[in-house]
Amino acid sequence: MSQTFAPERSGLGPVLADCTVLVRRSLRHLFRNVDEIIQAIALPIMLLLLFRYLFGGAINTGGPSYVNYLISGVIVLSVAFSASATAVGVANDLQNGIVERFRTMPMFGPAVLVGHVVSAVLRNIVSVALVVGVGYLVDFRPDATATEWLTAGAVLLVFMLAISWMATLLGVLAGGVEAASGYAMILVFLPYASSALVPSDNMPTVLKAVVDNQPFTPVVNAVRSLLIDLPVGNQVWLAFAWWVPILVVTTAFTMARFLKHTRR
Repeated sequence: MSQTFAPERSGLGPVLADCTVLVRRSLRHLFRNVDEIIQAIALPIMLLLLFRYLFGGAINTGGPSYVNYLISGVIVLSVAFSASATAVGVANDLQNGIVERFRTMPMFGPAVLVGHVVSAVLRNIVSVALVVGVGYLVDFRPDATATEWLTAGAVLLVFMLAISWMATLLGVLAGGVEAASGYAMILVFLPYASSALVPSDNMPTVLKAVVDNQPFTPVVNAVRSLLIDLPVGNQVWLAFAWWVPILVVTTAFTMARFLKHTRR
């Protein structure tokens, strides 16, 4: 006989209550996991300092100082790095039997996924705040209005949600924790093939074409342009054009795959 969740409580209130409980659970796991704390706090700062002082005097950005150019790239890299922890957390829940236990409870089943996604976004917000804060200490000087800060925040929020749901999908599809960690490396390394660290104008023609037409580059360019008062052009709209559909499709597909997996 196929297994199913116990009857779920109906209504928005109970669903939100279930999601809140699972978000708190994921955050408690985060606070107890030294590796995830290092990944969320220490790694972005290390990346910023490494590239700031290793390449700061060697790369011609064509205008802004390298630290001003770099900040948006490190922000995107730090968000991508969190994908591994999210994918592993989801795969671990599916593997260690906790989802089976939740089946016996009258709860909103996908709250497990929502818990991982929301905690990942909160972790990313902390990482972004740290990168900006440490950036000020190493000569990052933004020149953004309140509206530009809010627009950059909106771009990053959509990007964080999409990356978190993509990582969650990888955790659902993976056969185990090791596989989930391996799959997530795709998301971790893709931002390096963008304009995060060096201008695409300095790249060979074929590589430049790839970099200019992949989804991470508009996010980097939009946030950079908004924060340091460069011409934004259509970068904000390109970022939303890439990541809003990715978010919607990935969320729907992840939910469907999770329900199919847990009701077998």
